[in-house]
Amino acid sequence: ILKAKRPAAFILENVRLLTRHNFGKTLARILETLAELGYHTDHRVLNALDFGLPQKRERVFIVGFKSAEAFSRFEWKPGGQPMRPLGDLLEKRVDPKHFASEQIRANRRSRLPSAEEPSIWHENKAGQVTAHPYSCALRAGASYNYLLVNGERRLTPREMLRLQGFPDSFKIACQDHQTRKQAGNSVPVNLVAAVAERVFQAQGWLGAARKG
Repeated sequence: ILKAKRPAAFILENVRLLTRHNFGKTLARILETLAELGYHTDHRVLNALDFGLPQKRERVFIVGFKSAEAFSRFEWKPGGQPMRPLGDLLEKRVDPKHFASEQIRANRRSRLPSAEEPSIWHENKAGQVTAHPYSCALRAGASYNYLLVNGERRLTPREMLRLQGFPDSFKIACQDHQTRKQAGNSVPVNLVAAVAERVFQAQGWLGAARKG
């Protein structure tokens, strides 16, 4: 697409594992190819936790510019933004269908008797249970069953969207399992906004867009 359309700038995003895949050779090849296409690039791993969202979600971003001048003006937006409290994102009234069975809840409590609330309990593949005032990375499938709010219930579709930075004005127009898949496959809105803002600034587009 870049070769055919030749945009002035672009943003690529992928999972953090890309930086280590095949001992870093995969990422090196990607950057080499982008350079061959005439783009100046930089990349960085960003965490949604550092940009206001109560979700530990790390993603690698690659930005590219056709203009060396624009590239020289680009600076990554620093993190360190206050995390929105988890309690602000949790729904007050939750349909009973989202609650885990008593067997599952008892099993979790046997491995983690108590934890501060609100928190999200996470069970990893090894069976270890931890609780944090934020969510581990949402996934499109299995994690729905491994993340329990206060060790009792699964996240609702709306809560998952909020954890990805989607406003409540975002309409849910499909069934729960489809929304969960969408949220798990999405990229945190806050991260995209932070990167896009700096790309627009470097290109000189931001001021023009605001004037328009």
